[in-house]
Amino acid sequence: MVDDFETATPPWASDVSKHPLVSSRVKDIATRLFLRVAAGEYPYGTRIPAERDLAAEFNDSRATIRHALEFLAAYDVVTRRAGSGTFVSYRVPASSTQTENSKAPLGYLNIRQLAETASPFAMNIASSILEPEMIRLATIYMSARDLTELGRQLAVLETIVTESDQFAELEEEFMITIARGTHNSLVLAMYTLLHEVRRQPQWAESRRQTLTPAKIKSTQHLLRSLHDAIARRNVETAIELIRLHVASTQEDMIYES
Repeated sequence: MVDDFETATPPWASDVSKHPLVSSRVKDIATRLFLRVAAGEYPYGTRIPAERDLAAEFNDSRATIRHALEFLAAYDVVTRRAGSGTFVSYRVPASSTQTENSKAPLGYLNIRQLAETASPFAMNIASSILEPEMIRLATIYMSARDLTELGRQLAVLETIVTESDQFAELEEEFMITIARGTHNSLVLAMYTLLHEVRRQPQWAESRRQTLTPAKIKSTQHLLRSLHDAIARRNVETAIELIRLHVASTQEDMIYES
């Protein structure tokens, strides 16, 4: 299976002639699905999950998922077959094919290889560099609509007591919403890459194991404080809170390892 892909060149990045008018949320979901296709998670010719399953995963409406899939279909990433489902029609460019031990050319990344080789320390460094700046921008630029969506997600997060799998997924969706709230496509792309590494089995399982009921509760309190700081446009407090969150996650990883 080929799992190398060129992160800088989804089809719509270089060809706007077929670009339908869609919301940033639709394009965000389409980009994340494209990354999975390009990484080999959804290989050529396979059927991707149903709209209702993707809607549950992304915590969004089926209408939004449908628009994202139609966006991908416009660029021949997927093919929609009435009554059968949505199938991958994108082929990874031959120039990006690499062996597991070869060095990827400049501009190409291998998600699975990154997940396998990155240490908890490396992940912490990446998070500590990216997330404070992401939070700073979001605190300045998040719109009222962005904040409403963030508050809605937080309300769902705060209902969870013991379900670590669900909490981990919703926590990442919460952070993705913040990344989207920067209104900076490059910051969103970089955070999406970090998110996709965290979704790989070895990282996801490690995170779930740390999410005891007590840890879930403390993280809920921290995310509530982070939301409130962003809503108040308190940049300094918001940055300090995300640094605490990164440090806490790093401690959990070290303890688990």
